[in-house]
Order: sequence, then C-alpha cells, then structure tokens
Amino acid sequence: MQTHLSHIQFNVQAENVPFYRELFDFLGWDLEAGDDSFVGFGGPGGTSIWFIGEANDAANDYDGRGMNHLAVGTAAQGDVDTAAAWLRERGIELLFDTPRHRPEFSGEDSTYYQIMFESPDHILLEVVYTGPKE
Repeated sequence: MQTHLSHIQFNVQAENVPFYRELFDFLGWDLEAGDDSFVGFGGPGGTSIWFIGEANDAANDYDGRGMNHLAVGTAAQGDVDTAAAWLRERGIELLFDTPRHRPEFSGEDSTYYQIMFESPDHILLEVVYTGPKE
C-alpha cells in the first residue's frame, strides 16, 4: 500500500479564520476554498490544510496527547526571518528563543533554522528551513 498525507483539519474559533487566511497566503499556499467561517489551502503533492471556524471551548494543550505542532518548511533560510518579521508586525510572539539554529536536528553541513509561535487558537506552529547553512 502506498499512502500520502491528504489533508489536516483544525477546528478554530470563527473570529480567527482571517488570521489563518492571511498566514497561509503569506506562506505561499494556494487558496482552495473559504468564506468567513472556514478556509482551506492546497500545498505540494495535493496536501491541504483546513481551518474550520466551529471549535468548541475545550482547551488545547500542545504538550498533551495529540499533535504537538504543525511545521511549514521553506526553501531558504532567509524565508524564516521574513516570516518572523511578518509575525512580529502583527503582534505575534515568537516562542522558545526563536529564530534560532538547532544543531541537534541537523547534520554537519546543514542547518535546522526555525521559528515557533502560537496561533490565536493556541495551535503551535513552526516555520523551518532545513538544508545548507546560508
């Protein structure tokens, strides 16, 4: 059997749907569908990410059971810094002393350079470059 990641759905507060629309548009994903209550973006290989504005009031603890974070990879190290600036302009705090290189996640001739942040729904997100250090 051959499989691939098809899609991921996040349930979010309806008033936060515009944040995800702006973020994934900025990150270069293709808008597939959306309105005021949801938005979906297509990525490489037919993968899609959906943000549905129908979340209940259950708390989200990314260190609990379930998904810890969603990482979006970039083609260049500078793209991580560009994303960091975009987030800061919108008052989004970067977490865990990022941006930073993570040598424990990379080889001798490469780097793992990342930012981490929370969405308005407390979903932990990462923008990361892996490859030759620039």
